[in-house]
Amino acid sequence: MAQIITFGTMAARAAIRDVGRALNVSFGEVDRIAKLVPTVLNITLKDAMAMSHDLKNAYDTEPTARKILDLAMSLEGLPRHASTHAAGLVIAKDSLNSQVPVQNSADGFITTQFDKDCIEEIGFLKMDLLGLRTLTVIGDSVEMIRQNRGVDLDMDKIPLDDAKTCEMLTRGETVGVFQMESGGMTNLVRELRPSCFEDLIPLVALYRPGPLNSGMVEDFVRGRHGTKQVTYQHPLLEPILKDTFGVILYQEQVMQIASVMGSFTLGQADLLRRAMGKKKHDVLAAQRERFLKGAAERGVEANLANEIFSLMEKFADYGFNKSHSAAYALVANQTAYLKAHYPVEFMAAMLTSVMNDSDRVGYFIEECRKQGIKVLPPDINRSGLNFSVEENAIRFGLAGVKNVGEGAIESILQARADGAFKSLVDFCERIDMRLVNKRVLESLIKCGALDSTGWRRSQLLAVSEQAVDLALSRQKDRANGQLGLFGDDSGHAFQELTPPNLEELPKPQILAMEKEMTGFFVTGHPLDEYRQQLRGMQALSTLVAAECSDNQSVQIAGIVTAAKRIPTKNGETMCFVTLEDFTGSVEVIVFPRTFERTGPLLVPDRPLAVAGRVSITEDKLKVIAESIKLLGQQTTREVRVRIRKEQETAEIFEGLKQVFTSCHGDTTVFLQLLDQRRIIKTDRNFWIQPTPLAVQKIEEILGPGSVFLA
Repeated sequence: MAQIITFGTMAARAAIRDVGRALNVSFGEVDRIAKLVPTVLNITLKDAMAMSHDLKNAYDTEPTARKILDLAMSLEGLPRHASTHAAGLVIAKDSLNSQVPVQNSADGFITTQFDKDCIEEIGFLKMDLLGLRTLTVIGDSVEMIRQNRGVDLDMDKIPLDDAKTCEMLTRGETVGVFQMESGGMTNLVRELRPSCFEDLIPLVALYRPGPLNSGMVEDFVRGRHGTKQVTYQHPLLEPILKDTFGVILYQEQVMQIASVMGSFTLGQADLLRRAMGKKKHDVLAAQRERFLKGAAERGVEANLANEIFSLMEKFADYGFNKSHSAAYALVANQTAYLKAHYPVEFMAAMLTSVMNDSDRVGYFIEECRKQGIKVLPPDINRSGLNFSVEENAIRFGLAGVKNVGEGAIESILQARADGAFKSLVDFCERIDMRLVNKRVLESLIKCGALDSTGWRRSQLLAVSEQAVDLALSRQKDRANGQLGLFGDDSGHAFQELTPPNLEELPKPQILAMEKEMTGFFVTGHPLDEYRQQLRGMQALSTLVAAECSDNQSVQIAGIVTAAKRIPTKNGETMCFVTLEDFTGSVEVIVFPRTFERTGPLLVPDRPLAVAGRVSITEDKLKVIAESIKLLGQQTTREVRVRIRKEQETAEIFEGLKQVFTSCHGDTTVFLQLLDQRRIIKTDRNFWIQPTPLAVQKIEEILGPGSVFLA
């Protein structure tokens, strides 16, 4: 067996960028042309020019743009690079070397030189085996539940209609739930309001570019809640499309329609499904004739049958395999159940799974804080290798501490088996100092792992080198058989060290050391005092290229972790700033004009509020700063209250009216009706003073994140 190669092809925007680089056209010019291509899935440059007036105008009036686009159109669709298929495996009864060309992949394992389609065409067995990190998370959660609670949880027997799980999902608490973490998917879950496992199956199929752009999602949701009358073009379609409220959502439904209405065998229906998915027009023309003939035998009028076949052809673009969707929904239901009923164990398992990704660890730690789950710092007397559960809190694992290797951790855990470490000296004496050197010890002290010994971190750092030297000397003597006068260690000069008289380090310095050693802040966060102001800002973890549109206005805030100043060609200065909040980080670009006004603010550890716009280049998202202020000093010009469709009720509007009246002020209030994509400016009588209390009252009615301060 071997893994299978896959070839990335020149998509519309990628072709423009590659051609621009080859022609040595400036990055800004190429980026401008590329961004004129509409963000539609699998769009071609020919279709893009038909859809975008600006792109067509650039082609007609700009020689450079015409040259780039002409060359890009000739390259579009050609293979660009080779990589390994995410899940595909080819399996044969004999050695593959003599049957198919193979090569070493970039990671050093064997892969075929034929792609999946060629492998299938020449008769090999091709399997998709997808490895999911989530399955490890589920397994680790179950094991921790068994150890901590004595409950042997069988994930195959958990209820599929658990009320607590469904209520959690309906509230939009989807962080950590498989396939449901993105903002768009969270909103879709809220709209659908699942009441059982079956309601989760359509989610994976619906939340894809095709259905989202076609209006299918709106039709499905309205049908689900009975706000739209579901109609069927023919009675034969009702039993097939009833579960999806008249929408052709799954590939299996295309096959069923072909079988029930067109008299296809299931084998023929599967060939039709594949032809539709791969746009084989010659095959489809023949299949249409067969379908019309079969439909006529069932008494279906020719025009109607032709219309239904065209409908099938259209929806085949969006059709998703239902068995695939059901399998994903099952995993989603299991993770949601664990989060709803065993949140501490589940979040500990999630943190362990992303331990090597500091951004994701910070994101999940913030989620733990939102759920009221404490995350405790590493501790030489309590921490294991990974994140673990400790009295309804999560203890940080030693493997997440910088410079601390597996050998050092193994030595610590082995020595701890004989009893807890009582002091710095006791710790250094009992572990193998060849594995836990001065650098390792300093890392453990900085992140708080030796706080349980009773000394301040300032005191521990002051004597750490002395403790290591003494321990090494003692261990060397012990190895050489040099014992005390009475045949034990009692005569050795090594004694307990006396703690120096030092005050504890300032809190900002302690947090900075924790960040340095673990990748994030453990015992606090520099932004803690600004949490109220941040409630009106967009969390940095939600700034994802797939969720944001290019040039979208955003209001963000965070602590500056890096600031790199560079000169421009004109001799001016601009700056690249890394901004980090509780959930993630983003690069902010400060151009010269903005830098002139804000340069002194752009230094590490400074809390800033930034208004700007999103810039997406080759799926990398950055923010172009338009205004920058110290966090806490920015003024609020307007308040946007985000309202979902199901919240547009008389009761909720009455509650909001009371809040607006009781918190009356001079700041404009806008109602943002999310589902209608409408923004309504309220009458001056409903303007407010955007105090933390006012924000809290509105969020009590509409939920967290419903208030945006601009």
